Order: sequence, then structure tokens, then C-alpha cells
Amino acid sequence: MIATHLRGLRLRVVGAVLALLAGILAATISTAGTAQAASSLPCDIYGSAGTPCAAAHSTTRALYASYNGSLYQVKRASDSATTNIGVLSAGGYANAAAQDSFCSGTTCVITKIYDQSSNHNDLTIEGPGGNGGQDVGAIANALPVTVGGHKAYGIFVNAGVGYRDNSTTGIATGSSPEGAYMVTSGHHVNNRCCFDYGNAETSGNDTGNGHMDAINFGTECWFSCSGAGSGPWVEADLENGLFFGGNGANSNNKGNSSEFVTALEKNNGKTTYAIKGGNAQSGSLTTWYNGALPNLGGYTPMSLEGAIVLGTGGDNSNGSAGSFFEGVMTSGYPTDAADNAVQANVTSVGYTTPTASFPVAGTAYRLTNVNSSKVLDAVNCGTANGTAIDQWASLGNSCQQWKFAGAGNGHYTITNVNSGTVLDDKDCGQSNGTAVQLWASLGNTCQQWDVTAVGSHYTISNVNTGMVLDVTNCSTANGTAVRQWQQLDNTCQQWNIAP
Repeated sequence: MIATHLRGLRLRVVGAVLALLAGILAATISTAGTAQAASSLPCDIYGSAGTPCAAAHSTTRALYASYNGSLYQVKRASDSATTNIGVLSAGGYANAAAQDSFCSGTTCVITKIYDQSSNHNDLTIEGPGGNGGQDVGAIANALPVTVGGHKAYGIFVNAGVGYRDNSTTGIATGSSPEGAYMVTSGHHVNNRCCFDYGNAETSGNDTGNGHMDAINFGTECWFSCSGAGSGPWVEADLENGLFFGGNGANSNNKGNSSEFVTALEKNNGKTTYAIKGGNAQSGSLTTWYNGALPNLGGYTPMSLEGAIVLGTGGDNSNGSAGSFFEGVMTSGYPTDAADNAVQANVTSVGYTTPTASFPVAGTAYRLTNVNSSKVLDAVNCGTANGTAIDQWASLGNSCQQWKFAGAGNGHYTITNVNSGTVLDDKDCGQSNGTAVQLWASLGNTCQQWDVTAVGSHYTISNVNTGMVLDVTNCSTANGTAVRQWQQLDNTCQQWNIAP
């Protein structure tokens, strides 16, 4: 009887130990996706440090452990209906399946990015400003990403895409201190103004030095870049200058070209600002500058106005290219310890890019404009450098066939099968209406292109300009020139790509 009892006791103890070990093992191998809701997220971290989030924007995940609301809104082209995309659970990741279902068979754009803080500083598509016309929304499925093991979508900014809120609550004004970070990408950038996230003018006009305090990320070099490499750099857009640190130039700011980048800037409003960055997939932050504000007039103290921009400059300069996954703005100047804890959280969620399976290198494709049903064509089957590009009814010849080859960082060169020369941004121009042509390969970004899904179609955007292939005036006639133009979200800029 005693032996039987002891044997049963031993079995129960062994069972309990095995159950405990199983629990530990399950916790050890659980994904970041299941762990996120139980941990402190970026706004919890900043709040605990005494610098709460005044705004928190993301299309990929919750930034508070308790957040269970909408992340963003999409609008579909087929019937102009809208829906909100939320999280899978409180403190969790975006419900990308809801977007996929709602947008199936049509095109969707992101029309609103909700502020997860109680201030409701939601970002909507930006209107005309002092240096840019009406913007458009980002294509909703243009930037697929995996985060915490879950499918999600970021915001893919090309020239002409921008978001803003000119009437905010709780955002720093005057010389009040603040901080900000965003997760972006070192693989989708250009040197045009201005891929910003942060504090800007409320009028949409440049109102002078010190009236902005935004993170800028790109390859635009406003001051000297000597010793700083080739970027892209995390910079401070303080208005009328993109600052590497100090009075502008700073050879210690070497930039970061990682696939995912944490970009951080903070400003106490009176004397000091700091610029930091790091790989958003692993490792710690690097402090590239921590010192005095510029002494160039107007920056000490700052004169902040409290609007929020994403993807453009304060005056709606909207020629930039960039990627946005998440970002916050704080009330108060964050501690370095809080910044480091946020970076640790960002790296823990495992941002990755899904493997691209299309277009297939070496396959000859025809590019058919969705609006006109005409194909991309080398004029008169020309083979000389400078041959113009137009649209024409399909003739079934190699002058209308194109091959894609990877150029690194997700970009492509596009080679005409007949001529063997590549699709080229004429003279590396950066203005609306710049022609495209054929030219011998030069290995530069003027000859590199991004192929971006738009529903079941694609846009083709130049890496140098951030502008997309566009059929002039939406014509459907043979011989209409194909040019570059800022994104307009219409079918004249969308293409079917098929062998």
C-alpha cells in the first residue's frame, strides 16, 4: 500500500516536472508574435521613463501592450469603400488578412494612419503645400513585410505620396522638448526632399529656421558629406537644412544601409539635439551626434509649430522615396536608457522581407499599360543610346520585350531584348515629365527600378527619382511617350507584366 502510494507520488512528481519543462520549452520556442502582447512595447517603455508618446503610428503592429484599436484605413478603387485594419489581438500585429480580403480583385490605398495614443493625432493624405501639390496615398499592398512571424504591410513612399496632421494635440510647440523614432529601410531611398517623420509647420509652408524637428532618412546631402560615406543617413530636418549633427556637416554620421533601420532624433528645444540609428533587425543604437543645436540663427531656441508630417518636408516637398513601418513622437526628451530599450524591442519582433519570386530573372516580359492596353515599346526598334520609349499595340517582337535583372537591395535593371540596352532616366533628371530612354548600362541608380505590386498590377519606379513610369496625359494612342511622373494612383501608371 505504501509502495503503491509512493509509486503514484513519484509519477505525479515526474509528471509535474515534465509539465514544467514543457512549459519552459514552449516559452523558449514561442515566436515574437505570441510574446509581444505580454511585454512592454515602445510607448510603454517611453511612458515608464516619463516621456510618454504624444503620437504613435504603425501599419505593422501595436505600440502599446494594451492597444486593441485600428492601425490604418484603406480605400479600394472598385467602389471607394473604406475599412479599418486593426490588430490580431491587444498589443499584437496587424490583421493583414483583413486587408487582403477587402482589397481582393482591386487596388487599395492607405488613406489614414491612426494615432495609437489618446491624442488621436491621425495622419491623412496631405494636401497642397508651399512646395508641392496634392499628395496621394500609398498603395496598400506595395510593401509586404513579416513582423513577429506575421504578414503585414508597410507604407511605400514614392514621389507624390505624403501624410499630415496640421491640427494636433500634445505635440511639442515652441521650444518644448521632444523625441522621435521610426523604423524605415535603407534599401528604398533617394536624394530628393524630403522623407521626414516628425514635427512640422501647421501651414504647409516654410516659416523659417527652427520651425521643424523631424527625422529625415535618405541620401540627400544638404551640407558637406565629406568623410560621411554615401548614406543613407539619419538626419535632423530642422527646416532649411538637413543636419548630420552640429551646424550640418558631421563626418561621424556614417549612415546605415541595412534592410531595416531604426532612425532616432531628439531635441530639448533650447540647447541640444541628438541623432542615433541602428539596424532594426539586430544590435544596438549608434549615437552619431549629441551636442549643441545649430548656431546658424533661428534654432536656439526652436520655434516648433506642432504639425506632423510623414513622407514629405514641412512645405510638402514631396519628391522623396522611403519606407515607413512604425514610429512615435514623445512628450519630453527621452533618456538614452529608454531609447536603448525601444531598440531592443524593435529588434525582438523580427522585421523581415518576404522572398520575391517575381519578376523572374532572364524571362522576357511584355509590360502592358492597364489604362491603354498598349505595351512598352522601343521607338522604331531603335538600338542606339537615347532611343525613346513609347507605348504601342503589341506586335509580338523583341522591341517590346524586356528582361529584369537584380541590381541589389530589391532593385532591378530592365533590359530591352532587341537592343540589349537598359531603361534609363534621361540625364538622371528628377522633375515631372522627365523622359525615359534606352542607354548602355552605367551601373547607376538612374538605371535601376523598383517593381511594386498594386493589387494585381504593378508600378515601376525609378530609384533615382522615386517617380513612376507614366503614359503621357493618360493617352491610349500608339506612339504616346512614356515618361516619369510623381505617383497619382491611377491606371495610367500601372502595368501588367507577363511573358
